[in-house]
Amino acid sequence: MPARQVLPGRRPSAAKPARSARGAAALRPQGRRRPPGLRRPAGGGPLTRIRRTQQQVRRAWDRPLTAYYLIFGSSLLITVLGLVMVYSASMIKALQLGLGDAYFFKKQFLAALIGALLLFAASRMPVKLHRALSYPVLAGTLFLMVLVQVPGIGVAVNGNQNWISLGGPFMLQPSEFGKLALILWGADLLARKGDRGLLAQWKHLLVPLVPVAFLLLGLIMLGGDMGTAMILGAILFGLLWLAGAPTRLFAGVLAFAGVIIALLIKTSPHRMSRLSCIGATEPGKDDLCWQAVHGIYALASGGWFGSGLGASVEKWGQLPEAHTDFIFAITGEELGLAGTLSVLALFAALGYAGIRVAGRTEDSFVRYAAGGVTTWITAQAVINIGAVLGLLPIAGVPLPLFSYGGSALLPTMFAVGLLIAFAREEPAARAALAMRRPKSGRLRTGQRWKTMRRRVTRRPSGER
Repeated sequence: MPARQVLPGRRPSAAKPARSARGAAALRPQGRRRPPGLRRPAGGGPLTRIRRTQQQVRRAWDRPLTAYYLIFGSSLLITVLGLVMVYSASMIKALQLGLGDAYFFKKQFLAALIGALLLFAASRMPVKLHRALSYPVLAGTLFLMVLVQVPGIGVAVNGNQNWISLGGPFMLQPSEFGKLALILWGADLLARKGDRGLLAQWKHLLVPLVPVAFLLLGLIMLGGDMGTAMILGAILFGLLWLAGAPTRLFAGVLAFAGVIIALLIKTSPHRMSRLSCIGATEPGKDDLCWQAVHGIYALASGGWFGSGLGASVEKWGQLPEAHTDFIFAITGEELGLAGTLSVLALFAALGYAGIRVAGRTEDSFVRYAAGGVTTWITAQAVINIGAVLGLLPIAGVPLPLFSYGGSALLPTMFAVGLLIAFAREEPAARAALAMRRPKSGRLRTGQRWKTMRRRVTRRPSGER
C-alpha cells in the first residue's frame, strides 16, 4: 500500500475515518442532558418570557416591604394629585367669590402639611401608644360633636350643622374624627375581649361597641349628615365582620341598620330626591338632578386623555361642589379615562395593602384597626365615585385624600400613618428595615457591609 503523501508546509496527522453528516448524527448520544454549568440561551418563546415575568412579579409582590411601599406610595400620589386637582377645580370658584385663584389650594396645602406631620407621628408611634390614645380620642370627639349642636357654637353649611368655627376662614368638622375614634376604640375593645375569649358570646361582641357606635351615629344625624353616618356604619360592620360575628347576628344588625336608613330617607324629601337621581340623564323637574347629570357630562366630555389640566368647562359654574364632592368628575374631564383609572388603581393598591397588613399580623388590635381603616377609606371612595358615576345617590362625602377639606384630610392621613406603622411592625418587614444600609455605611449593630452578601464585624485587633 503506497505511503500517504504529505503536502508541503503541512504536518502529517493521524488518519481519521471520514463521516457523513448523517452518520455523525447517528453516532451522537441521544437524550444527554445539558451540563449543569451551562444555561439555556436567553430569550426563548413568548410563553417562557411570560412565565419568567410572572415569577419576577410574584417574587416582588411577596417581599416583606411590599405593603409598606404600597401604602406610602399610593397615599402620597393620591394626596399630591389631589392638591393639583383642587387647585384646578377651585380656581373659578375662588375668583367668583372675590378671592385669589389659589385660595382653596393654599388652605388644602396647609392641611396637607399638618396631615403629613400627623402621618409621620402616627407611623412612628408604637402599637401600645395607639391603644392608649383610643379612649382620649373617643372622649374628645364626643365632646366636640356635642358642642356642634349647641346654639351659637355649631355652624351650618349647606343645611348640615356639623361644623365648629375656629376663627377666620377655618372650621372643623368633628364627625370626620368620629371615624378614627370608632376605629381606635373599637379595635382596642375587641382586642381586649378577644384575649379573654369573650367574643364567642354575642353580648360581649355587641356591647358596648354597638351602643357607642349608635351614639356617634345619632349625634351625626342630628346635624343631618347622612353620608358620614353611612361611612360610620360601614366601619361598624367591618369591625364586627373582623371579630367573627355569626352570620345571623351580622345579618340582624345589617337589617336593623337598613330599616333605620330607609326610614331616614323616606322621611326626608331632600334625601328622596337624591335617591331618584340615580342613573339620571336629564336635570329633571326644578333641576333636582342638576349636579348628578353635570357630573356625567364632565366625565363624558373628557374622552380618553381629557381636555387638558385646567381646561374644564363644567367648573365654570355648571357643576356645584366641583372641588369637593365632585372632584372626580373634574378629574375625568381634564385628565380623561386615563386619569380616572389611575386614581382607581391607586385606591385599589391602598386597599390591597391594608387587607394584606390586616391578614398577615398576629396582633388582634392591629388586625381590627387595619381592617377598620381599610374599610373606611375603601367604602368612602366607593360611595363618592359611585355617586359621581350615577350609580349611587349623592351622599355628600369627599373622596379620601383627594377632595378639598382639611377636616377630612387630617384624620385620614393619621389613619394612613397607622397603616404604615402596622406594616412596619410585621416581623419580616421589621427585619428587612433593620438590615438596611445607613448612609454612613455602618449598621446600628456596629457591623458594616463588606460585600453584598456577607457582613463583616470589625474587631479591635483588626482580625475578622
